[in-house]
Amino acid sequence: QVQLVETGGGLVQAGGSLRLSCAASGRTFSSYAMGWFRQAPGKERELVAAMTSGGTISYGYSAKGRFTISRDNDKNTVNLQMNSLKPEDTGVYYCAAGIATMRMNYWGKGTLVTVSS
Repeated sequence: QVQLVETGGGLVQAGGSLRLSCAASGRTFSSYAMGWFRQAPGKERELVAAMTSGGTISYGYSAKGRFTISRDNDKNTVNLQMNSLKPEDTGVYYCAAGIATMRMNYWGKGTLVTVSS
């Protein structure tokens, strides 16, 4: 089984930055799509950013231009650099892995990001 552990969440003021990291184990990391989803209070879970095993990247609309996803297959990690944070970015961020961006089979427990105004 794939196991995913997120780190890096916390409290930050609007306009600030955070870097989330996800450590993966249990499967061949390089063969999976990896990504980040978030769930804001009162809203459905949504895509933030994802990268396929071939390197194709997808960003959610609100993340485009502010967030950057990267992965290091040698270290079995995937990261999310978040800049110019807004209060609307507040939510629980989940690391995910699977056969495709929209077919994620494995999920971390999540890390809370709170952006104050």
